[in-house]
Amino acid sequence: MHAFEKIMKNEEQRQKEQNPEERIHNFDEVSFGYTKEQAVKEAKRCLQCQLPLCEKGCPAGISIKKFINHIACEEFDLALKTILEKNSLPGVCGRVCPAEEQCKKSCISRPKINIELLERFAAENAKKIVKNIKKTGKRIAVVGSGPAGLACGSELALMGNEVVVYEALHKPGGVLTYGIPEFRLSKKIVMDEINYIKRLGVSIKLNSVVGKLFGVDELLKKYDAVFIATGAGLPYFLGIDGENLSNVYSANEFLTRNNLMKAYKFPEYTTPVKKAKKTVVIGGGNVAVDAARVAKRLGSDVTLIYRRSRAEMPARDKEIKHAEEEGIKFMFLANPLKIIGKDDVEGIECIRMRLGKPDYSGRRMPLPVKGSEFKIACDQVIVAIGQGPNPLIGKTISLNTGKKRNIVVDTNYQTSIKNVFAGGDIITGSATVIKAISDGKKAAKIIDEKLKRG
Repeated sequence: MHAFEKIMKNEEQRQKEQNPEERIHNFDEVSFGYTKEQAVKEAKRCLQCQLPLCEKGCPAGISIKKFINHIACEEFDLALKTILEKNSLPGVCGRVCPAEEQCKKSCISRPKINIELLERFAAENAKKIVKNIKKTGKRIAVVGSGPAGLACGSELALMGNEVVVYEALHKPGGVLTYGIPEFRLSKKIVMDEINYIKRLGVSIKLNSVVGKLFGVDELLKKYDAVFIATGAGLPYFLGIDGENLSNVYSANEFLTRNNLMKAYKFPEYTTPVKKAKKTVVIGGGNVAVDAARVAKRLGSDVTLIYRRSRAEMPARDKEIKHAEEEGIKFMFLANPLKIIGKDDVEGIECIRMRLGKPDYSGRRMPLPVKGSEFKIACDQVIVAIGQGPNPLIGKTISLNTGKKRNIVVDTNYQTSIKNVFAGGDIITGSATVIKAISDGKKAAKIIDEKLKRG
C-alpha cells in the first residue's frame, strides 16, 4: 500500500476518558489508555520510516519504530522489552511525558502516532522479565528515588553493580509520588515500576535524609561512587505581603499533602488540608494546573491566575484542556500584588498586565498596566511559580553550585568532588520526567565505565 493511501485509510485511535462531571468528584485516572484492539490499530498506522525522526526527539533514545512494530504484530512482550532497554519507567512516561514536544513532534504520520499511549499500553499488557546479571562487586549509592535516581539505579543494576537508593520520604518515587496527582499518574503504576527496579537488585532505604542523618562524605566511605538525584523540590514564593497568612500553600506542600499523604481522604488519613470555598492558584505550568485540579476535586471554586496569555502557558495543552473541562477558571494577563487578610486569607489583590517584547525565555514579557488594580475574594491561595534544588546536601559537603543552588557538573555528570555525580532536576532546575530519566541513564553508563577503569 502506498504511504499516502495508508495515512488516509487508517484513523487515529482515541483513548476513552472519564466524563468531566464525574471525575471532578474522584481522584481516579482521567484517561483509560488503549484497549488491545485500539493499540494494534494505532500501531499499524505507523509508517515504519526508514529514518524514524521520532527517535531523535526521545531523550531516552527508545527504539520507537521497533517497539511500535512489535505492537502491530501483537508481540507485546517484545515491545516492552524494547522499551525497557532504554527506559525503566514506561508506564510513567506513557502518562506524563510531553510527547507532543518530543518524539511525537517529528512524526510524519497524519494524524501523528500516539506514541505515548502505545508505550503506556505495552507497560500495562506485557511482562517485565528479569534475567540473571553477573555482578561486578562495585557499590553505588543513589541519593533520591525520583525519575533520575531510579533510572540511574536500574541501569547500574543491569550492569551488575550493587545499588542502594536513599530516599528522604516514607515512600519512594520522588516527584512521581508526591508531585503528580493520582488522576494523572496512578500511584499503583509508580509502585509497579519501582518493584520491577527492585527486582533488578536495587535496594531502596526510606526515611533516609542525606544531609541530616549522614552526609555524602560518609557515603563515599561505604560506596565506590555516589549519584545525587534529589530533584528540585524547594518551592519559590512571590515575595509579596500576606504570604505568611494561614491557608497560603506552596503548590509543593499542597500536592505533597494530597498525593503522598492522601489528605483528600481525611479523616481516613490523618493529614488535613484546607477544603476552601474559593481557591486562587498563581502560575501557568503543569504544577499550577495540577494544584488547581486537586483543589477542584476537594470541592473548591478555582481560579488560576497567570501573568501572560494562554499562548505562553508552559503547561501541556492536554492538561489545560482537561482543567477547562472540569470547570477551572483561567484569568490571564494578571499578576498578584498582595494577599489580603488578618490571620486567614480573605482575598488577593492583583493588577492587569500587557505583553511587551520577548524576554530571555523567548516569551513576551508581562508588563503592569498602571491603575488597573483589582481584588478577588478567596479563602485559599496556592503559589505555583516554580521550584529549585534543596540546598541541604550542599551544606554538608563542598560541591560547586550555580546561582540557583543547582549542582554544577561537567559533561560526564561529574561534580567538583571525585566519584560524586549528579543528574536530573538538581543540575538543570525543574524539567521533564523523561529528561531526568535520560540524565540518570547516561550518568549510569559513565559511572560504570569509570569504576571498571578503576
